[in-house]
Amino acid sequence: MNAVITRAAFAKFLQPLVSTKSILSLLLLSPLVAHAADTPTLNAGDTAWVLISTALVLLMTIPGLALFYSGMVRKKNILGTMAHSYGATALVSIVWIVLGYSLAFGSSDFNQFVGGFDNALLSNIGLGDLTGTVPTLLFVTFQMTFAIITVAILAGSIAERIKFSSFMVFTALWVLLVYAPICHWVWGGGWLMADGALDFAGGTVVHINAGVAGIVLAAVLGKRNGYNRDPMAPSNLALTLIGTGLIWVGWFGFNGGSALAANALAGNALLVTQVAAAAGALTWFAIEKLVRGKASVLGGASGAVAGLVGITPAAGFVTVAGALAIGIITSLVCFYAVNYLKRLLKIDDSLDAFGLHGVGGIVGAILTGIFVSPAITGKPLALSTIGQVWVQLEGVFAVIIYCAIVTFIIAKVIQLTMGLRVTDEDEYTGLDLAVHGERIE
Repeated sequence: MNAVITRAAFAKFLQPLVSTKSILSLLLLSPLVAHAADTPTLNAGDTAWVLISTALVLLMTIPGLALFYSGMVRKKNILGTMAHSYGATALVSIVWIVLGYSLAFGSSDFNQFVGGFDNALLSNIGLGDLTGTVPTLLFVTFQMTFAIITVAILAGSIAERIKFSSFMVFTALWVLLVYAPICHWVWGGGWLMADGALDFAGGTVVHINAGVAGIVLAAVLGKRNGYNRDPMAPSNLALTLIGTGLIWVGWFGFNGGSALAANALAGNALLVTQVAAAAGALTWFAIEKLVRGKASVLGGASGAVAGLVGITPAAGFVTVAGALAIGIITSLVCFYAVNYLKRLLKIDDSLDAFGLHGVGGIVGAILTGIFVSPAITGKPLALSTIGQVWVQLEGVFAVIIYCAIVTFIIAKVIQLTMGLRVTDEDEYTGLDLAVHGERIE
């Protein structure tokens, strides 16, 4: 500090004697400027934006996804389906603080593959520590909401038949063994990050991860009793549409907040998010009108979600034109996945978590490599288009393979120990009454 004061005082003393453009002034003042530029400082505007974004992402899960999913199940399972979102929110919050964040963003001797234990229970993180220009404790909370919604998304694949207690045990194990390592690969300094894989807000970490885990868990659980035989029409699409609206609005925090600053990049992320969602909704409406003669409101909601999923990995890298293409293409592919691929797989993905999030995440990750623009990144591209697409595919396949294998192992262990599925009688009665002792009249 004394050296800094001395230099500053000396520069002020010499100011009348020399020009501010002189070599002497530059020699005296440039170390001070460099020191100030290299020292991270808290930015109130950035912090306020990430605070708001954190709340918006949590809004996506409760009440957004809870309403979105519950409106698509039968009346006897509305509360049980909502319980998955609320249960995930509560449990993942604790798991993330105890160990999840440390495994995702901490350092270790195996730094390329998983973090360590240095930040368990947020040890070694102080009130004044910063990540970029925002408090690290805020960054921890922001990332917590991503882990929460990932689990809530995958729950859509196994609605109406999983034991709530087993779902909670699965959630704790899955966050630590699947979500945290993959998060580390992509965002925590791991090997995919080092290879240059682009995922601005969670195309691989959240959506591919959730979609793959959901369909694997659904395969282990088996189909709902009466699937493809008994009527299983949505109980209340008004709930689904309200949930869609909350998810759509919350996605601005999901994508815009990932800039970790209130800047032009965040503004672009919001704009391309809106464009892709709108393009996705309109595309799904148009396809249904052509194929079935009527454009359903559920289809419009699904298209909007598909566009949002597709733009998530690309939001910080593409122009509006790229977002328009991503929204259209992702919606087209997801429409096929939900209506045709699902039949080929013959797996009861109850609420199409894989068809929308898994497939949409894959398409979005690949299209990010195609449409990434130096006009948005602000620097020349490190890889050619072919090279970037190859790296994106590397990330896609790595996440699919790792997630599928570990998810299957976790599911089978739980199935063999405490059981995964409710009894046939409880499934017939409905999870609301059989599992939670409540029902909607």
